[in-house]
Amino acid sequence: MGKVTGLEGVVAAETEIALVDGERGHLIYRGHWAKDLAVNYSFEETAYLLWYGSLPDDRGLSALQDRLRQGRTLPDSLKRLLDALPKTLPMMSVLQVSVAALPDDSAASWPPIVSQAERLTAMMPSIIAYRYRTLLGLQPVEPDPGLDHAANYLYMLTGKVPNPDHARALAAYLVLGMEHGMNASTFSGRVTLSTQTNLYTAVSAAIGTMSGPLHGGAPSEVIAMMEEIGSQERAEPWLRGVLEKGGRLMGFGHRIYKTKDPRAEALRIVTQRLTGGDPSFELALYVEELATRLLQEYKPGRRLYTNVEFFAAAIMTAIQLPTELFTPTFTAARVVGWTAHMLEQSTHNRIFRPQSVYTGPMPVFGD
Repeated sequence: MGKVTGLEGVVAAETEIALVDGERGHLIYRGHWAKDLAVNYSFEETAYLLWYGSLPDDRGLSALQDRLRQGRTLPDSLKRLLDALPKTLPMMSVLQVSVAALPDDSAASWPPIVSQAERLTAMMPSIIAYRYRTLLGLQPVEPDPGLDHAANYLYMLTGKVPNPDHARALAAYLVLGMEHGMNASTFSGRVTLSTQTNLYTAVSAAIGTMSGPLHGGAPSEVIAMMEEIGSQERAEPWLRGVLEKGGRLMGFGHRIYKTKDPRAEALRIVTQRLTGGDPSFELALYVEELATRLLQEYKPGRRLYTNVEFFAAAIMTAIQLPTELFTPTFTAARVVGWTAHMLEQSTHNRIFRPQSVYTGPMPVFGD
């Protein structure tokens, strides 16, 4: 068998968790369209689906919501660790250290258990918010048990109960960020867990992988583009100017999806429902329609459609999320998918041990 650079196209595992089909534009979570989940279901319901294999009934959902609420509060030992970390340490490194250091009597257990996944998911937004506010010299905000997962995250960041439309849009983004097949960080987490280490160590490894700029991308470039466009009146001349120079429109096209990105389709529906006069949403909807038409004019046959980062940019702008929190926030969503994969890995575990092709010199053999 010849070498395959980056393992592209190599099947590393069988999974019941998700299907990513770029040619058809399909993203499926355990038999459900991800875009339908993002539009019609909550963060908590979708997390339950990925962990337990089916959507919850009312009793199951209520129980999970209670466990997530209870898990939001940071232990004092973790707060002391966060306070002691260097202020220059990037937030992704803070997350990696914090997750690895979480005190838990079951942390050394094998196999991992779903309560650990729930605890990590509940606590990660609290870690981000606590660190963010203390770096700004602000008093950390304790979680509000009356708010759902997405709304509470915004509340802990700002100290204000968020606009319901903004919380709903963020929840949809988090649902779509939960899972995306055997990506680099998911693979990293499964490889680490396959050594029979604990779930916290494996998630810490996945966070380290996500922190690389080729993986944990953020919609910063899309936000910069939309800020330059500024208004609907400026949109067409700005877009034509870029296309006539052979430039690239940020937020259009995707390495995997050769047709419409289902995550972008879902976020479009959410923003259409929640515009409520929000200029970020309204401009995004206008620019998407215009840019898609202009791309067909300037680059016929290229099949360039909006990707998830395009509408994510509108959401991040509307909720005023600082750019340094984009990738950490994405990570707080993806932890659900990571832990689902790790739980699955543990049920039929075999340590990953791929081969490599030696290309160095050979020793000189005697006559």
